[in-house]
Amino acid sequence: MQHKDKQKVIGEELTDERIKGLLELRNEQGAVDDFHLLTRAYRALRAGDFERFIQFYCAEGHDINARDARGQSFLSVLDSHDQAVPYREILLNAGARADA
Repeated sequence: MQHKDKQKVIGEELTDERIKGLLELRNEQGAVDDFHLLTRAYRALRAGDFERFIQFYCAEGHDINARDARGQSFLSVLDSHDQAVPYREILLNAGARADA
């Protein structure tokens, strides 16, 4: 059964501080995990806000080619998401590699 990858988000414009706040998120073990940060931002943000997040993410030295526990890059995870094209483009423009 197919389902939507992203829900339409209606709401206020996010400030830089709110977007930067996503960089403080921790995984279940309480550690900073770049793959976890990318996943949470992708799920929470519209494409324009995700692009702003990626600028802050990269500026703080996080890994744009982060991998999950199975070794799969975040960019490759988005390959299976029909509505992720703008998010993939943002990642590629920020230096993510499709072969990473």
